[in-house]
Amino acid sequence: MKIPRRQFVVFCLLGLTVIGAAHAASTESLAAQSGILKSEPIYTEAPFPQCHASTIVETKSGLVVAWFGGTKEGNPDVGIWISRLRDGKWTPVVEVANGAETESPRVNCLNPVLFQVPNGPLMLFYKTGKWWAYVKRSTDDGVTWSKPERLYNGLFGPVKNKPVLLSDGSILSPTSTEFPSPDGRMWRVQFERSADAGKSWQVIGPVNEGREIQAIQPSILFHPGKRLQALGRTAQGKIYEIWSEDEGRTWGTMRLTDLPNPNSGTDALTLRDGRHLLVYNHTTVRADGKNGPRSPLNVVVSRDGKQWQAALLLEDQPGEFSYPAVIQTADGLVHITYTWKRQTIRHAVVDPSRLILRDIVGGQWPN
Repeated sequence: MKIPRRQFVVFCLLGLTVIGAAHAASTESLAAQSGILKSEPIYTEAPFPQCHASTIVETKSGLVVAWFGGTKEGNPDVGIWISRLRDGKWTPVVEVANGAETESPRVNCLNPVLFQVPNGPLMLFYKTGKWWAYVKRSTDDGVTWSKPERLYNGLFGPVKNKPVLLSDGSILSPTSTEFPSPDGRMWRVQFERSADAGKSWQVIGPVNEGREIQAIQPSILFHPGKRLQALGRTAQGKIYEIWSEDEGRTWGTMRLTDLPNPNSGTDALTLRDGRHLLVYNHTTVRADGKNGPRSPLNVVVSRDGKQWQAALLLEDQPGEFSYPAVIQTADGLVHITYTWKRQTIRHAVVDPSRLILRDIVGGQWPN
């Protein structure tokens, strides 16, 4: 059935009104929670219908956010897009990488990760359809980018979450693999360490065997005495943790935490005051083993990385609110980006000093 042009325009305007109203309602509910300073969509118009898997970084000239967007995840037209925060406004979205640059026929791109090398370039890591890893570099805070460079020799780059800077100046990149090994193992975590500002990398791991716990997409937390903790997504309905006593050179035994996970991405960071902050969906996998709902989207805080307290409920309506990315900027504020119903990327600003923490009793999120 062909829809008359005037009617089609009306439908589009109504759709934009509904989306705008939903964003406004979300902002109102967030505003009632202590610590939330702002919640906004990165964009309301884009030349693609779907988006996912955002990443955020602070540069000397402001914030930069990237994600993948196209007709649908996995389609060849999906590329990497960015927006920069300048003078309080997000710049129009721009495609900065796609599969036509590296493969023919064109393939999809996915899972971008931004990392600012201290006194060096801004790095953009991403994958293409065959899980090949690429990196681009920018020397002007994301305005222009180099040609893609493929990572070889078992390197994958950060798979979803940001690398961290260690006390000796090395970069530790959290990564994982999702394809079967010769003995059938899948979903294993590894780390990649660079002592030369990202020019070369040493592979550490895999650090789990991939049978009892199928784990991917780690985030790294800092503890006293050069101890590191990694947290992330599993297929077992719980967030995993694994610890290192030597700044990531070796790792202990992976175990499941008490925090639920619906087989969806998480992100975490260690705040400057020493506390740890985690963003995740406080739901679990379904009884039949399939992925659970990606709503609500929650924020918890811990002093030791083991006992977590409820801090914020970013989203609690039906729909997908997922794949968070979180950083703390030089002014001490926390910035969180996440997928909003695959229609846009949302950006929330949090003052961690104003969070009101509540206990999670019996696994139930407090009212």
